[in-house]
Amino acid sequence: MTDDRERWNEKHGDDDFRLPDEPIPELERRLETLPPGRALDVATGTGRNALFLAEHGYDVDAVDVADRALETARRRADDRDVDVNWIRADVAAFDLEDDAYDVITVSFFAALEVLPDLKAALAPGGVLVYEHHLRSSDPVEVGPSSDRHRYRSNDLLRACLDLTILHYEERVRSLTGGSAAVATLVARNSSGGSQSYPRLSR
Repeated sequence: MTDDRERWNEKHGDDDFRLPDEPIPELERRLETLPPGRALDVATGTGRNALFLAEHGYDVDAVDVADRALETARRRADDRDVDVNWIRADVAAFDLEDDAYDVITVSFFAALEVLPDLKAALAPGGVLVYEHHLRSSDPVEVGPSSDRHRYRSNDLLRACLDLTILHYEERVRSLTGGSAAVATLVARNSSGGSQSYPRLSR
C-alpha cells in the first residue's frame, strides 16, 4: 500500500492538483484578535497559512509529509522574503511540545485523532483555527473523493468543546477549483463562565 508520503508527493506532482494560495479566510479576518508569538501550521501543503502568519510577525513551524509540497512552500517563502521552519514529518508521529504555540492552523487535513495533542500544544489563551471538508448532500466540486476523509456535521465542533468556541460554521463556499462543503472552527485554549471575547470589525 502506498504510504502517505508517496501518496501526497504524487498528488503534488499532478498538474491538476491545486491548493488555495490565500490563508483560511477566518484566520485572515481575525488576525488582529489573535495572540502574538509562535505558530504551528499543520499539513501546511504549499504554505498558505504559514506564509501569512510569518508575514505578520509569527515565529512559524510548518509541518507536512510531502517533500514536493515543502519544496514549493520554500520557494514561495523565498519569493516573499519570509522565514518559516519547514518540517517534513507525519503529523501523527510528530512530537508536539505542550503549551508551545499561540496559534495553530489546520487546513483540509482529517486530524481528529491528533486533536488532543494539538490542543495540548496550545499555550494558555492560544487559538486553534481549523477548516475541513464536510460530508454533504449538496453538489460540491472540491474535496476528498470518499466520505471517509470528510467530517460529519458537528464532528469538529464536538471534538473541541473543551476549548472556548469563538466561531463555528458549516457552509458551502468557493475554493480553488470550485465549491466545497466546509466546517470552520476558531477556538481558544481557555475555560470558565466569564471571559473576554474579541470584538471584530466589519
